[in-house]
Amino acid sequence: MISRIEKENALNQRAVVIWLTGLSGSGKTTIAEGIERILFSKGYHTQHLDGDNIRNGLNNDLGFSEQDREENIRRVAELSVLFINCGIICINSFISPTAKMRQKAKNIIGSENYIEIFLNASLEVCEERDIKGLYKDAREGKIKNFTGIDSSYEMPVHPDIELNTEDLSVAETVEKCLGLILPRILIIR
Repeated sequence: MISRIEKENALNQRAVVIWLTGLSGSGKTTIAEGIERILFSKGYHTQHLDGDNIRNGLNNDLGFSEQDREENIRRVAELSVLFINCGIICINSFISPTAKMRQKAKNIIGSENYIEIFLNASLEVCEERDIKGLYKDAREGKIKNFTGIDSSYEMPVHPDIELNTEDLSVAETVEKCLGLILPRILIIR
């Protein structure tokens, strides 16, 4: 079997999971795409996972109950382990609303492989940014168990970094994330 270390050496990168958490509309997908674009331009190999590409395929059998959300995050964490075992940097953008869910993901992935980034924005700002109309639908009762409306979000207590996306531009947020990520993925020879 080819080891993870051999694969990382061949790719000239250390594989990690970058876990972006925050309310819907806090900028998780936008920031993840920015991170991925810059890492790719620097020659790194990545995979971005988010609710859209996971819930339309692998997790299309899950709803939004507490149990289904926990299972969604568990499956994403297990999939992330497969990517890092291949030497791939996995960028995950998931609300992951509870400390329990995030801790479970971190336990599955391994704390040495896990970078938690909390994108903090108020509910009001997230609702203003809502291009899909999800908050409106949730407030009208068309969507049940929507985080921030009728389902709570537990703010991370000790993320690796917390960034207020109300005050920072996308470029500034991506730059601050990369400042944390790049030293963790470099292979020193």
